[in-house]
Amino acid sequence: MTNRSTKGIWKVISASSMGTMIEWYDFYIFGSLAVVISTKFFPSDNPTAAFLSTLATFAAGFVVRPFGALFFGRLGDLIGRKYTFMVTLLLMGGATFLIGCIPSYETIGFMAPLLVLVLRLLQGLALGGEYGGAATYVAEHAPVGQRGYWTSWIQTTATVGLFISLMVILATKNILSAEEFDAWGWRVPFWVSIIMVGVSYLIRKNMSESPVFAKAKSEGNTSTNPLKESFGHRYNLKFVLLALFGATMGQGVVWYTGQFYAMSFMKTVMSIDSSQVDTLLGIALIMGTPFFIVFGWLSDKVGRKYIMMGGMLLAILLYRPIYKTMYQTTDVKTKTELTDKTTLLAELKENKKQTMDSIYTTNKSYTDGTTFLEVKTVSLENGKAMVVDGKPKVETKTTVTINDHDRWMLIFLIFIQVIFVTMVYGPIAAFLVEMFPAKIRYTSMSLPYHVGNGIFGGLLPAISTYFVTHAKDAGDPEFYLEGLWYPIVIASVCFVIGMIYIQNKNKNTHV
Repeated sequence: MTNRSTKGIWKVISASSMGTMIEWYDFYIFGSLAVVISTKFFPSDNPTAAFLSTLATFAAGFVVRPFGALFFGRLGDLIGRKYTFMVTLLLMGGATFLIGCIPSYETIGFMAPLLVLVLRLLQGLALGGEYGGAATYVAEHAPVGQRGYWTSWIQTTATVGLFISLMVILATKNILSAEEFDAWGWRVPFWVSIIMVGVSYLIRKNMSESPVFAKAKSEGNTSTNPLKESFGHRYNLKFVLLALFGATMGQGVVWYTGQFYAMSFMKTVMSIDSSQVDTLLGIALIMGTPFFIVFGWLSDKVGRKYIMMGGMLLAILLYRPIYKTMYQTTDVKTKTELTDKTTLLAELKENKKQTMDSIYTTNKSYTDGTTFLEVKTVSLENGKAMVVDGKPKVETKTTVTINDHDRWMLIFLIFIQVIFVTMVYGPIAAFLVEMFPAKIRYTSMSLPYHVGNGIFGGLLPAISTYFVTHAKDAGDPEFYLEGLWYPIVIASVCFVIGMIYIQNKNKNTHV
């Protein structure tokens, strides 16, 4: 095969990356606002159950991604890459905008979580068709021997989309008061996406079809039944399964642990102020994102396998020490207390209804600059205090504001996890593209990618949070580490399969 020129490839990269970044932004806004969303679209009488329900709804969008991969992958191999991922862009943008328009649970009851779930499923279907199209489109424009480098730009879009979602949320919080953001401001990031989608659509509209697909189509070499050829033939199916169990399954759990679980862990387990968490994660992502390009480029030189497997192995060995250090960094039990003040803010009683709404706040400060705020509120149901085992049910919300030293320590620990992400994720688009022939590439690579990321990776926040909650209720002193068993086990299985069966190639004969 002749070496394609890089002329014009930056236009291809820009158009593909912008659209893909916006779709990731749309998808992750929901995860970034999971804590807020749990209070808006789900019953408020059980905050833990509401949060877990939100994470489950978030995960549902991942679970349907493989179906989107099959549907849109088939279209991409039949009619072309360009038109298929233009449809996915519009579907994603419309669903995201509408999530920001849904009335709260208090207004329309169970229709609220139902509508959120439906739109979340549409998002998942759209994203299932987007990534394979963008990665294939870029790879088919790239010169052979440089696919790792050029496709790694697409790999940055997921992290950049997450970063922008965090920045939009922070900007909205800074512009609005806390009361305004809680009342309606949280909807703004959903609404903003429709503007970005419109711009991206106009850019993609003027793109040309992939030269590889255009050539295959003109020569009559496109597939008439991509699904059957991808999964009905034993030879190709073997590579689909190897891609899943030897690469994308482990890559998926490492990706979501290093970015989403880290965020959820700091907010819900470590009780760090939400805005601080977004800032910490944003800084770590800025520092780590260039390494997608570094490892993508390196994979062209030394091969994809050992970089991806190395990232998995480091994650397997270091996750528990990293998260133990993260937890201990802000554990107020290990700090020297400076002040402690408890205040009764309100106590209301009505003789007729016997209602009670008592709010206690406890403010503590520590010698290293850490502050601790605990708010205890008596739960109400139908205007009356909820009673459990003869005592009023009390809800407790804790917020820790960290000092500068702890802040930079956490940024460093998150940055290390992002490096693991860049190692497993940077080369994987080129790795997947090169496993399959052009006429069934969109379909064949999309399914293992989205099963690995959508199911094994997407279920991680909900499964890991459940493990942590269960261990905490059981009185485990290291409950905060239990959620890591899921990514460690999945990555370990993938590492063993990948090391045994994947060949260390940086290119092959497929065009």
